[in-house]
Amino acid sequence: MMMTMEYHNPVLLKDTVDGLNMVENGIYVDVTFGGGGHSKEILNRLGPNGKLFAFDQDKDALLNTIDDERFTLINENFRYMKRFLRFHGIKEVNGILADFGVSSHQFDVAERGFSTRFEADLDMRMNQDDQLSAYNVVNDYDDEDLKRVFYSYGELRSAPALARTIVEKRKERPIKTSEQLKNAIKKYLPAKYENKILAQIYQAIRIEVNQELEALKEFLTQTPELLVKGGRLSVISYHSLEDRLVKRFIKNGMFEGEPERDVFGNFEVPMKKVGKLIVPCKEEIQQNNRARSAKLRIAERL
Repeated sequence: MMMTMEYHNPVLLKDTVDGLNMVENGIYVDVTFGGGGHSKEILNRLGPNGKLFAFDQDKDALLNTIDDERFTLINENFRYMKRFLRFHGIKEVNGILADFGVSSHQFDVAERGFSTRFEADLDMRMNQDDQLSAYNVVNDYDDEDLKRVFYSYGELRSAPALARTIVEKRKERPIKTSEQLKNAIKKYLPAKYENKILAQIYQAIRIEVNQELEALKEFLTQTPELLVKGGRLSVISYHSLEDRLVKRFIKNGMFEGEPERDVFGNFEVPMKKVGKLIVPCKEEIQQNNRARSAKLRIAERL
């Protein structure tokens, strides 16, 4: 019997899978496998000749693999979705699901360094084989790069001061752990807002370490190329940086600027929005606190 890792309940499970508008023997992709909750629900609704491909770059997630001949788990970053589906002979799919939250398992395992709750080495790599870690960002980035990370990914107004302070403190000794980082910047952590500011700092470093926004853009641009006409994309994001990119891409197929319009002012887009933004109900948030900031958007390939 295969060992499994502890993961919390999947967020917006029914709504996200409902959003795929599944066909019985279609081909589906879950690009953020994690604990496998969304994948299991897809398989429950899939016919005997359907197929489900799942992606997860975290080796820990491989321990949750599902014993089902319709299922294939690919240990890669979802930014390479199209390439690895082609390797498996798949050029078109009926639906793609993504839940961009950091898994509760990654937050709960202290040594992974994702959580502000634990004293741990600065790591935050979703793929443990990657070279760049939180330690490298904090100790090797210059003042300007640190400021960019904190401002762009943490939306911190104190970004310049935080960057300067870290550069100064690490001259005394390397900043190796979460506690050392916290101590280095404690004058910018008023008790009332400490948890909020630390969460923003951790988010910023994590996004930089894992190139999360670049990966998200690469993933989104591949979805219209893979989806059949009428195929669905169902995406959960957790912070405004992600949600903004998803919303803009669904609206006009771009991440910035405006698409070219014809003489009548119309422009072509690859996807259309389906329904309204969906957020978790109070009951789900009470049962699973990490659902509180989740936003689900659904789109259909035109």
